[in-house]
Amino acid sequence: MHSDTAAGPRARARAQLELDIIRVGREHLAEHGAAALSLRAIARDLGMVSSAVYRYVRSRDELLTVLVVDAYDESADRVAAALDTADPDAGVRERLRVAAHALRTWAVAEPARFALIYGSPVPGYQAPAEQTTGPGTRFVALLMTELSRTTVPATITTVVPGDIAGEFDLVRTEFDLQVDDSTVLVGTCLWSVILGSISLEVFGQYGADTFAQPEILFDLQLRTVLERLLP
Repeated sequence: MHSDTAAGPRARARAQLELDIIRVGREHLAEHGAAALSLRAIARDLGMVSSAVYRYVRSRDELLTVLVVDAYDESADRVAAALDTADPDAGVRERLRVAAHALRTWAVAEPARFALIYGSPVPGYQAPAEQTTGPGTRFVALLMTELSRTTVPATITTVVPGDIAGEFDLVRTEFDLQVDDSTVLVGTCLWSVILGSISLEVFGQYGADTFAQPEILFDLQLRTVLERLLP
């Protein structure tokens, strides 16, 4: 969407309409799925002609990008808020559990939006990296920041091959972290486990008659992984 520098009622009206487009876009995403999003349908629900909506969102792909950024930001905001209210002296394992549970809670409440950012790619849509990379890496940045406050034990001694080590350097640079390869490796393991476990639940991959208490299972998985990675 495009910012409007005008002051007063006009700017407020534009800002409100942009929020309304996001709100209705979320509703259509949940009801119809990402591939079926339609600016015409959103305009109709807003009581507008489609040409008016195109002044704010120029295409279906631009709307998808707005919704992708919105989902990444809201999910990361929930995690950050949970960490802000967590006990700062609780220890890194407990704070990582808090972060993971916050993301799971959001995902279970917003399965369509979780699917948009962590599910199958939308046919014909390529997310623009310059708009989505920052929001899309906020969650893993929060994990890495928490990990940077502890020392990964010497038992984590996997040798990182040269090509991957170079990519780990990029991770450290991007998140401005002073951590070793073992810490980055642990962070990627946690990231994979957390997102993988949430995906299995949200996308129904455990099966309808398996694991009636997925939140408890999720916590057991987290505790198991954290106890082994950060004993």
